[in-house]
Amino acid sequence: MKTIDKSPTKNETGAIGIGAMIVFIALILVAAVASAVIIQTAEKLQQTAQQTGDDTQAEQWTRIVLIDAIIEDETAPGKLILTFELGAGSSTILPAVAAYSIMCDDGAGAIGIDDATFALVDDLGGATQPTPLVPGIAYELPITLVNCAIATSTDYQLVMAVQGGGTTYEILSTGLSTADGTGVV
Repeated sequence: MKTIDKSPTKNETGAIGIGAMIVFIALILVAAVASAVIIQTAEKLQQTAQQTGDDTQAEQWTRIVLIDAIIEDETAPGKLILTFELGAGSSTILPAVAAYSIMCDDGAGAIGIDDATFALVDDLGGATQPTPLVPGIAYELPITLVNCAIATSTDYQLVMAVQGGGTTYEILSTGLSTADGTGVV
């Protein structure tokens, strides 16, 4: 018997090399597409996180935090004293860039609104009127109600906003007593 030794010819070796090169190029293309998808996804996640951080920062920066609200004068329409401070991370602001609105049922089936800036704000205890409001210091704001009378078992919506900053929403509720010194927060 005669054995035929089959040795690869030059054409067969070249075909194997070209096949390997095609597989290698295909792997490089797949890797490039996969890395492009991963990079695009990472960039989108970064943009979303940045936007969320910016939105959160805008909402939390320079906002007013209500500490207490008490009735000072129960006579119609009445007077409230709000005790507040600027929220953590707030910037120093002028009282004129902060405003409040108190909304209530005016008793005639309409909405009564009392609003103004924080121009009448005092240091806690009413000693002086501060020019800038500084974070970490408590302040008092006397509010004379004109369109909203103080009444028992009544809810008042208080909105405090800082220009270019955040907004604070609180419900002030009177209980069964509207005597001087009664808390409404």
